[in-house]
Amino acid sequence: MADITTNENKAWTGGDIPFKASYGKLMMWFFLVSDALTFSGFLCAYGFMRFKYAHVWPVADEVFTHFPFLKGEYPMLFVALMTFILIMSSVTMVLAVNEGHKNNKSKVILWLGLTIVGGFIFLGSQAWEWGHFIHGDKGGIELANHDIVHVVDADAHFYSIYDLVGVDSYADDVNITIDDVKGALMADSQYGIRLADKSVVSGEAAMAYLNNAEVVLGANLVRNEYGHQLFANFFYFITGFHGFHVFSGVVILIVIFINVIKGTYERRGHYEMVEKVGLYWHFVDLVWVFVFTFFYLV
Repeated sequence: MADITTNENKAWTGGDIPFKASYGKLMMWFFLVSDALTFSGFLCAYGFMRFKYAHVWPVADEVFTHFPFLKGEYPMLFVALMTFILIMSSVTMVLAVNEGHKNNKSKVILWLGLTIVGGFIFLGSQAWEWGHFIHGDKGGIELANHDIVHVVDADAHFYSIYDLVGVDSYADDVNITIDDVKGALMADSQYGIRLADKSVVSGEAAMAYLNNAEVVLGANLVRNEYGHQLFANFFYFITGFHGFHVFSGVVILIVIFINVIKGTYERRGHYEMVEKVGLYWHFVDLVWVFVFTFFYLV
């Protein structure tokens, strides 16, 4: 009994190291756990809506088909590249932490610098993807019941409304009306429309659906050419929130990077700050793996 009392007194005298982790690393873990719960809530909300509207939900393979400087369609290739770059930045972060444990300043600078470069490339890629999503690529048609349908060719593949009516998608003041689309569909019977439930109709049957319909170009928080509006809303919110974390991580990395160059941590005798920002960076990478899986693959 006397021994137990002695141990309790020691526990409140300070200087203890719970789980053999410093105070700073424990606080980082507390922050990461709370942030993980936030992201979990977002992804659960996405999952509920994704399966509630499964019959009209856009197919990611048909949305993210673009690749910078290349013509044609490359489903998910650019998103996969972004994911690879972010994962590789996590690898360089591990190497920076490892060299920090060895007090090897020059190697910490090298691997930390490459991690920052990887973060910038990911942010640039995400900005490009957002820009493309906002602009859109093929256009959609919103029916009177608010379902989004798309023009398809004879093989039931998506066909650009811009090409159908002969308009440059990047021209100034693009204005395509539903009458333009109906006229083009009537003039060439090989084209039809794919309804929200993925069935295809053409000819007079297609014209019946297009009464009181409107052409939708691009995607924003109000209208989405790719399909259900919630798809665009979740895309902007979840990837935007994650992108904010990556941006914050890059800023912190730059601050740590400058301190490493100035020899701040070398004088302290340890590189624990590199290890703490490493925990944050690995968390950001891990969250993206879940976002990638839930949003792009499922």
